[in-house]
Amino acid sequence: MSGFYGALKVVAELMCCSAITAPKGKGVNLLYTKIFEGEEKDRVASLMEEIGKEKGLSFFIRDSRNVKDSPLVVFIGTQVKPRGVPFCGFCGFKDCETSLKAGAYCAYAVGDLGIAIGSAVKVASLNNIDNRIMFSFGKAAIVGGFVPESVKLGYGIPLSVSGKNIFFDRKS
Repeated sequence: MSGFYGALKVVAELMCCSAITAPKGKGVNLLYTKIFEGEEKDRVASLMEEIGKEKGLSFFIRDSRNVKDSPLVVFIGTQVKPRGVPFCGFCGFKDCETSLKAGAYCAYAVGDLGIAIGSAVKVASLNNIDNRIMFSFGKAAIVGGFVPESVKLGYGIPLSVSGKNIFFDRKS
């Protein structure tokens, strides 16, 4: 794998660029990207395993193994501030003020995150880099304080180069 680390790092950086430049509601960028590698990546993976054992979530444990076997992980997350779009209500509330009071997440922030993740994994795919979008990594990175407190939603995308994609045929 060591011979491919440089290529993986370049693709990870391009994935972050793709996420940041993806279209956003009202042109407002609330996204946060980070490349996890080395000891910090492994600390998140260990937290994923702890969460899995504590909460009885076997997929967190399974995913932690994939993260440990991956040289790096691209994290893409977002703040959830309302955009102030008139006559919206996509968050389930009549307006942004009511949504804020209820602690709801702006639908535009959630949608923008999805578009950014899709843009990023397309970059990985176009470069033939195996990857998997993981809620479990994102949740652990957020609850573990590995990203800024303002980031409320996020996903991890571990990357791998091997003869067989390590993210499929997984046992939970």
